[in-house]
Amino acid sequence: MNGIRLFVGLGNPGPQYEATRHNAGFWWIDEVCRATGSRLSVEAKFFGLAGRIKSGAHEAWLLAPTTFMNASGRSVAALARFYKIAPEEILVIHDELDLAPGTAKIKKGGGNGGHNGLKDISAHLGTPDYWRLRLGIGHPGEKSAVVNFVLHEPSRDEANLIQDTIDQSVKLLPLLLEGSMEAAMLKLHTKPKG
Repeated sequence: MNGIRLFVGLGNPGPQYEATRHNAGFWWIDEVCRATGSRLSVEAKFFGLAGRIKSGAHEAWLLAPTTFMNASGRSVAALARFYKIAPEEILVIHDELDLAPGTAKIKKGGGNGGHNGLKDISAHLGTPDYWRLRLGIGHPGEKSAVVNFVLHEPSRDEANLIQDTIDQSVKLLPLLLEGSMEAAMLKLHTKPKG
């Protein structure tokens, strides 16, 4: 089983989007950089910010597309093709409306749940069979309110819950890099008995 060679955090570039729920994937990449001392730099040929992460014998790319969410696939496909990274070696980290804040799930493949970033990545890679780390942001309740909801900041309580799941999932990096996806899922999906 191959480990993850490319971690892609989804979000929108620009200070006006920085703290919005849709940028949860960017927050995850930021946390990895903090935890590992990795740095991202502008990579024009990959339409984003990219950097390397090393853990033990494993190395991988970190990528934050700067194409805006709905065109994320251009960035992902450019880097994956250049470094010959297969879809099953890619983990896309994104905000997830169907999960409550404080919840995160790892899954491989499946639909895009109306998430335009995932839709574009699947189109550019020609397959939905890449890994996803879904960071719960909750749902506004009304479908018509979704766009407004994802482009606004979470409440302080929600932000703390989202940050907790980011911290918990970043601890799984060694497992993700070595390809121990089952072990990572078990750790993430099992809530400690309180």
